[in-house]
Amino acid sequence: MVNDPVCGMDVDPKTAAGQSNYKGRTYYFCSLGCKKAFDKEPEKYVKTKDHSQHHHLRVRK
Repeated sequence: MVNDPVCGMDVDPKTAAGQSNYKGRTYYFCSLGCKKAFDKEPEKYVKTKDHSQHHHLRVRK
């Protein structure tokens, strides 16, 4: 199962209503409406997971 990037619903890639490729990655959708929304504004729904830019701060007591 994967998450529909538009609505967050779990989707089985084998039975997804649609799919789109964006920046070398395939995204799957629960409905054609979610696919249309993604295709119109993919950057709105793609969450960049660049861990080199993400730092966890630990508070010491």
